[in-house]
Amino acid sequence: MEITDLKIRKMMAEGRLRAIVSITLDQMLAVHDIKVVQGENRLFVAMPSRKDEGGIFRDIVHPISAGARQYLETQILNAYQEQLALMQAEAEAESDAQEVAEPENAEAEAPAADAAE
Repeated sequence: MEITDLKIRKMMAEGRLRAIVSITLDQMLAVHDIKVVQGENRLFVAMPSRKDEGGIFRDIVHPISAGARQYLETQILNAYQEQLALMQAEAEAESDAQEVAEPENAEAEAPAADAAE
């Protein structure tokens, strides 16, 4: 089993839910609504689930072996961390660009103020 495609569908900053992920396995099977959740001590992956008649959530799709779970969780969490780092880098670059643009605007306004006097 190999993850042949992995997409972070949505990222969240508030609450315990951090991301919604879709994967494709062996270019044959797609699994949607995998969740990245912030637990007490670490991030973990929650497989798609639904509530049964008794009100208990049951996984719809899940790995059978510990090795398969480890593989899926590692790949998904690595992709999440990469996406998070990319978003932070973009935010920092945007912030730096705004800081550079502000002094230019201040200089452009200064001659207009001098002309008014």
